Amino acid sequence: MATREEALELFKKYNKSESLYHHALEVEAVMKEGALKSGEDPEYWGIVGLLHDIDWEMFPEEHCRKAPELLKEINLPDDMIHAVCSHGYGLVTDIKPERHMEKFLYTIDELSGLVHATALMRPEKMKGISVKSVKKKFKEKSFAAGVNRDVINNGAEMLGMDISELMQITIDGMMKAAPKTGLWPED
Repeated sequence: MATREEALELFKKYNKSESLYHHALEVEAVMKEGALKSGEDPEYWGIVGLLHDIDWEMFPEEHCRKAPELLKEINLPDDMIHAVCSHGYGLVTDIKPERHMEKFLYTIDELSGLVHATALMRPEKMKGISVKSVKKKFKEKSFAAGVNRDVINNGAEMLGMDISELMQITIDGMMKAAPKTGLWPED
């Protein structure tokens, strides 16, 4: 398995956007949180989360299809490559999320975007954000309209988890990344 440093270096090689970097850090943190809650390896899940959009910035037309080639540069194992590619299931790829970790990534990629957008609307950003406030924004279809709510609902169903529980895990993970992603209020 590649180290986090190798994964981060590869991510930065193909992605220069600060917002995409922040998204990668948020998804990494949420994946680690999900792994801890599932009794799985947080480093393994975290690397998959960090690298999930490896091909997004430079190869948007080949998203999730160019990723295997790029990920081979750090000899990422096939199971991790499958996980990265499966997060675009039904949108840009037909690679179905099969393992729990893959279903989790598929779901929280979109959910983290909703939590991020919700935090941006609050003066205190991530500090004190609640499932209730995220759920309210989830119901407002015009808010963060680019967030695919069907993916979140389908993912929750695949996981057999309640959306509120997924929101809490996402919030908990993103709180840990918030100081690095600009979502922590300045004192």
